[in-house]
Amino acid sequence: MSLKAQILEDIKVAMKAKESFRLATLRLLSAAIKQKEVDERVELDDAAVLAILDKLIKQRKDSINQFEKGGRQDLADAEKAEVEVLSVYLPAQMSEAEITAAIDAAIAATGAVGPKDMGKLMGVLKPQLAGKADMGKVSALVKSKLG
Repeated sequence: MSLKAQILEDIKVAMKAKESFRLATLRLLSAAIKQKEVDERVELDDAAVLAILDKLIKQRKDSINQFEKGGRQDLADAEKAEVEVLSVYLPAQMSEAEITAAIDAAIAATGAVGPKDMGKLMGVLKPQLAGKADMGKVSALVKSKLG
């Protein structure tokens, strides 16, 4: 079952179970997926759905940070709950050792030697690691390897 189909199925389950918060969050995700499909006139695959998930989770984390700075813990808690619902659909996160191994393999494949090759290296790594690793962390590791 594709990720998109799983999300739609989970929407139906949440409706039947009357889980209003989970239902609202899943509908938000479904709307983002449909919007992207309409905008680009394509059927999204799992990789594209994961990219949307990553984007939504990143937005929620940024909001949590801003709400906590502003002293609005109630809103931060709501955003944290949304992150928990959305995180269910992410694949298992890679360990730092697995990320380092992927970076080493990409360096060997591209022949990257210095900081000027970082863009080329990240271009190879992003499709491999999207959704499986925090790309900010990957970028920092790449910088340290090439620096």
